[in-house]
Amino acid sequence: MLATGVDIIEIPRIRRVVEQYGMRFLERIFTPGEIAYCRGRAPNLAARFAAKEATMKALGTGIRGVGWKDIEVVRHSSGAPSILLHGRAQSRAQRLGVLEISLSLSHSQEYAVAFVVAQRRDGP
Repeated sequence: MLATGVDIIEIPRIRRVVEQYGMRFLERIFTPGEIAYCRGRAPNLAARFAAKEATMKALGTGIRGVGWKDIEVVRHSSGAPSILLHGRAQSRAQRLGVLEISLSLSHSQEYAVAFVVAQRRDGP
């Protein structure tokens, strides 16, 4: 069984929030590893923000069900992005029988998009 989630966000919106709130925003939404990788680059931050929202949708929780930092975008040695779950997101995935989560990210000059597919065990 598959569950999906998709999200798109305006990169200038993320840029404005980072300019206005700086580290306060970054530390509320992103893990230390994500902050270090993105180095303030708005397209990368926006793509990770979209990935977190898409993952929340695939887990069926929305933004109130898990914490922002419970979902982390990491990179494989190949460079491909993937999702690493922590805390409530990890617990939710275990309850749902999630076996694997696949992530695709893309961005243009104005928008970042993330698509998540969660493979779940069949049955209850």
